[in-house]
Amino acid sequence: MNFSTLEVSSGPVARVRMNRPQVFNAFDEAMIGELDAAFAQLADDDQVRVIVLEGAGKAFSAGADLQWMQRASQASLEWNQADARRFAGMLHRIAHCPKPTIARVQGVALGGGVGLTCACDIAVAAETASFAVSEAKFGILPSVIGPYLTNAVGKRQALRLALTTERISAAQALDMGMVHEVVAADQLDAAVQGWVDELLVGGPQALREIKALFAQLAVGPVTPEVQALTANTIARVRGTDEAREGFAAFLAKRPAAWIAPNND
Repeated sequence: MNFSTLEVSSGPVARVRMNRPQVFNAFDEAMIGELDAAFAQLADDDQVRVIVLEGAGKAFSAGADLQWMQRASQASLEWNQADARRFAGMLHRIAHCPKPTIARVQGVALGGGVGLTCACDIAVAAETASFAVSEAKFGILPSVIGPYLTNAVGKRQALRLALTTERISAAQALDMGMVHEVVAADQLDAAVQGWVDELLVGGPQALREIKALFAQLAVGPVTPEVQALTANTIARVRGTDEAREGFAAFLAKRPAAWIAPNND
């Protein structure tokens, strides 16, 4: 598939690079559609084990393209509903991708860029990166990204960021759980590779099962329904070919079949 706003590479470690550096990778209708299509395509590619989402140039993503938002402010309610649903669908596609996802964040992540960061499973940021949930400055709100932000940092921190539009540092983002690691800018690629290497050790189907299970788990009481879900899931997965290979490899003190020689 050809993309006009992205650069996409496949392989065991696929990369989706937002490629609008002239506007700090702000996204519009075209990029939203292409992000959705790219993650759908990579999710169905059996060769892909991990997906890295990154931005070209100096920024990860400045969020919504203001020209797009201006068009939206002048459009009908029906147009806005359809447009917002496409945006919501794209973030859902990334968050529920069966492959592990890593956000590689440099420069700024603003508004929807924060949403993209939080929709990925793991986020790694350069120490010079900064983040802001900036929608209120433009008279709108972080509605579509809200659930992902709340899941990442908790309700009170998410509300504070949305109300104040405060720009926070990478270190502050790390403290509140928005990102998982902060490194010097020149070490960002090495840090991302470190997370990739960790992910490639796990069984591909096991990682898929983890994502599917955890998507169904909420913070709160462990109800009988949750107990049944988790017990039935592990009972089923224990009998898979991948599980049998994993246990056999461990007992034989050899790498499992899914581990490449440079990842053992």
